Amino acid sequence: MASDIDRSGTPLVEMRDMQKSFGGIRAVDHVNIDLYPGEVVGVLGHNGAGKSVLMKMLSGALPRDAGEIYINGELAEINNPRDARRYNIETIYQYLALADNLDAASNLFLGRELVTPLGLVDDAAMEAETRKIMGRLTPNFRRYNTPVAGLSGGQRQSVAISRAVYFNAKILIMDEPTAALGVEETRMVAELIDELKAQGIGILLIDHDIHQVMNLCDRASVMKNGKLVGTVNVADVTDDDLLGMIILGKKPERLAA
Repeated sequence: MASDIDRSGTPLVEMRDMQKSFGGIRAVDHVNIDLYPGEVVGVLGHNGAGKSVLMKMLSGALPRDAGEIYINGELAEINNPRDARRYNIETIYQYLALADNLDAASNLFLGRELVTPLGLVDDAAMEAETRKIMGRLTPNFRRYNTPVAGLSGGQRQSVAISRAVYFNAKILIMDEPTAALGVEETRMVAELIDELKAQGIGILLIDHDIHQVMNLCDRASVMKNGKLVGTVNVADVTDDDLLGMIILGKKPERLAA
């Protein structure tokens, strides 16, 4: 993916000197990562590299031991997921927190249902809003009245992403969004990510699939043993370069300025 992101302004997210230990193990060790509007940054590394722990500190799922998070240049206090949502940060987990027996609209508004003046759940209003947001993000989606258990993996992703965007997400953390998806569904998710980028939403994409990071991301931040190996423009590196960073824990020599 070509990277034409304007990085001259203030980052959407800036994580500085992030640290987290479990017992004697430093899961995240003095890590700095930033993200700009309309940008996708892949966070790569083997299992145990620290990428998920780092993102959980941003999402409020884990308290950090040290470090600072800035949102739009302002110091942010993120101690739990509610705090993160207040800063318009939403997380799309790999397992997708969807209620299988409910349709798209019921899932989109789960826990935040629209109600009539009489206090009853307003199913018609929720379906209308769901058609509006999903029509914008995934125009080919038609199965509005099908329980999500009957949807494809790509369609389920679109429901989860539409929910985040509807509730004003500006920063999306996506955990392996194309894992276990077929070629066509992966293409559908890629188109969805392009649409989110066009709206100025910043995406942090946790993955270990180098090919997906090369296809979907503008930059890649590689972690190993809790440390940041480096952040590179995807356009400047090859698959083998990223693999070397993951395995060897160092940037390609031509980029190691």
